[in-house]
Amino acid sequence: MNKTILILKHELMQTLKRKSFIIMTLTFPLLALVAIGAYHIIQGIEKPPTPGEVVTIGYVDEVGIFSGYTEQPEVTLIPYAIPEEATGALLAEEVTEYFIIPSDYLSTGVITRYTLERELEPPEESQWAMKSFLLSNLLRGQTSPEVMERAKAPMELSSIRLDETGQVAADQGGFGAFIVPYLFSILLIMAIFTSSGFLLQGLGEEKENRIIEILLSSVSAKQLLTGKVLGLGAAGLAQILIWLLSARLLVEIASTTIGGLFSTLQIPANFLVLGLVYFILGYLLVAVLMAGIGAIATTAREGQQLSAIFTMFVVIPFLLAPFIMDNPNHAISQVLTLFPFTASITVMIRLGIADIPAWELVFSISLLIASIIGALLLAAKVFRTFLLMYGKRPALGEIIRCLREA
Repeated sequence: MNKTILILKHELMQTLKRKSFIIMTLTFPLLALVAIGAYHIIQGIEKPPTPGEVVTIGYVDEVGIFSGYTEQPEVTLIPYAIPEEATGALLAEEVTEYFIIPSDYLSTGVITRYTLERELEPPEESQWAMKSFLLSNLLRGQTSPEVMERAKAPMELSSIRLDETGQVAADQGGFGAFIVPYLFSILLIMAIFTSSGFLLQGLGEEKENRIIEILLSSVSAKQLLTGKVLGLGAAGLAQILIWLLSARLLVEIASTTIGGLFSTLQIPANFLVLGLVYFILGYLLVAVLMAGIGAIATTAREGQQLSAIFTMFVVIPFLLAPFIMDNPNHAISQVLTLFPFTASITVMIRLGIADIPAWELVFSISLLIASIIGALLLAAKVFRTFLLMYGKRPALGEIIRCLREA
């Protein structure tokens, strides 16, 4: 036991000193802080709009019914008889843009807009002014001013989620509640692969350098395996804790200083606990299998290539993320929650979208624990049998035969 703890401490300290580990751990919170700071700097230097400044937009009415309501909030519409006049006004900077209402507009609804600016999409102010102008003229004389104004903005939707008792739920869900668990699921898989990758790389290098022979002369294969897995797992757990604590702080900073969409960001109550539980279990499963691969592979590079087999399974939830988001309680989402390799990431994605039944979480965690125990038994046999094997990698049939005999 003392030798296992000694190996654990060694692997933990070696990992914590790695530059790549330190950079990856600090990059997420630092980038988020830089983004928040950059937002405030941009807001500070951005030229504020001049009070009362009016934007001029030209238009050509080929239908012949759009003549009123040319004064919109902060926008003035100027009529032109023909497109050439509107183009000349645009080039002379008398208008910022102009649009043509074609003669078949009433049947097609198509409007053509002309501008000198390169842009992804028209400004919201221009779009709103043009829609208001068209709608006001279309409804002129057809209804009351109150109905006309309501027709311009017929709905401001406010959705409220109730709990099982009919009271307003504390967790309202939505995009703000989803984005934090989703982003954390990305960090979670990075932490799992980083820690298990260090384990695989270390074993490969120790085999290539024959250091493993010296180690096994002083400790048993079981002690070496346990110490390495737990030591790197402790480093990954420290990384996850830093990310979790910084995420909570960053969400509060973004909500209070930026507001808007950031004010809706939420961290589900069970997120912190489940995040830690699924990291530990997900890491142990992948790390134990990586240790087995490290024992079989003849070089570190070959071990990384073989590990792609498990990597493909773990990333499946990301490939199916759109489906899971649209169907969080679908049978496929439930299967991915229960399947040990995809459970950790799927649970993180589903947490921000829907309530996961308690039985699913209990069953999922139980399957993960059972898979870890089974993988640990197999990995221990592989570790003892193939760790000192050099040269040619054993074939699958030979591995299975040795496992049966071990």
